[in-house]
Amino acid sequence: MPLGLQGAFEAAQVVVISALVVLIPLAAVWLSNGFAQKDLSAMARLAGQIWLAIHGVPLHLSVTTGPSSASVQTGVFNLLPLGLILIPFFLSWRAGRRLARASYTDQLWQPLFGAIVVYGAAGLATGFVCSTPEVQAALLPSMLIPLVPAALGLIIGSRREAGSWGRLIGVNAADWISKTSQDQRWAGSYAWTVVRSGFIAMVSALALSSFLLAVNIAVRWADIVSVYQGLKAGAVGGAALTLAQLGYMPNLAAWSLAWSSGSGFVLGVGSSVSPLETAVAPVPAIPLLAALPAGNLTWGFAALIIPVIGGALAGWWFVRAGENHLDEWLSLKVRLRWLSLPLSTLALGAIVGAVAAFFAAILFWLSSGSIGLGRLTEIGPDPLFAALWLGAEVGIGVVLGALLAPWIEYDKAAVPLLRRGE
Repeated sequence: MPLGLQGAFEAAQVVVISALVVLIPLAAVWLSNGFAQKDLSAMARLAGQIWLAIHGVPLHLSVTTGPSSASVQTGVFNLLPLGLILIPFFLSWRAGRRLARASYTDQLWQPLFGAIVVYGAAGLATGFVCSTPEVQAALLPSMLIPLVPAALGLIIGSRREAGSWGRLIGVNAADWISKTSQDQRWAGSYAWTVVRSGFIAMVSALALSSFLLAVNIAVRWADIVSVYQGLKAGAVGGAALTLAQLGYMPNLAAWSLAWSSGSGFVLGVGSSVSPLETAVAPVPAIPLLAALPAGNLTWGFAALIIPVIGGALAGWWFVRAGENHLDEWLSLKVRLRWLSLPLSTLALGAIVGAVAAFFAAILFWLSSGSIGLGRLTEIGPDPLFAALWLGAEVGIGVVLGALLAPWIEYDKAAVPLLRRGE
């Protein structure tokens, strides 16, 4: 098969499988008389709209609540389900690996180009066919935005299969680095280690806040079940609702991270959910929202330790990596060790904190959005404000972890000696 055609075929598979993931639950609800409209075409258009939504395409809503034109409410739905967008991403990852196996280094652009063209055409056609007077998707975003998760999956999957960027694009990074000076290599190693440390800090804090979210859901499980029972959605409707909530679980994890940082998040205009207080108006009957903390939380400030712990783990990892070239350079310039060590450690905390804040800002931005109607036009954390809080707390943790790491590593190194009696 020509490589361009093979790329088009792989992209078509991704489109079909991701569409079936959306269509099958909707068809089950439709067959159980869960929709007011019995028209099969209406259900198919709804599936296409959901397919666009899980790719991040904004949907323009127009809902009539009364007989006059003044009762028409308009808005934009752009609350991306981070859990569901992983479906086209990992399907594209698989496709990228298959295309890399079928291509030589200088040929890989052919299947990738074919895959991107087909995926963009599928998004364009879906936006055109599935738009209605009530829900409309602009054609250009429908074509371009779905390409982001698909292209990322294709490129990362191809890189994974190739094993190196040199085999993938014909440029050997090791040869390029060998042409740089020793100072440039040290600076590059330090910068790359700092970036990885910031990512480790953010992921560690996210994991701890996700655990806190899981504990809160377990504690408030009775309230969640009560909402399920009040909805009376039936077995099929309840299963579909659960799948939709699972698609937004990564969003809730990101909101928990913002909550743990102290900045909190909003659940509607004028609301506030933070470690110190929760003040929200009545929310939709979504079971997981029953797990929201309520009232004043006397223990809520303790959650601020989570980003600090994430930063401490990152600082410890940075010391273990052995790439602290800034401290080495500063110790040569400043002979007083009691001065050079705090200066390099504070600089490390500030830089790693800034990197963690950058990654967190992207996560907070992706997890926030708008339902489009009513008060729920502001949902999620403020990306910049929450990232600044998180970066400051991570920076404190990095300083502590970097200062304590030599003592911890020294004790580990001393254990075998003590066992031998030396």
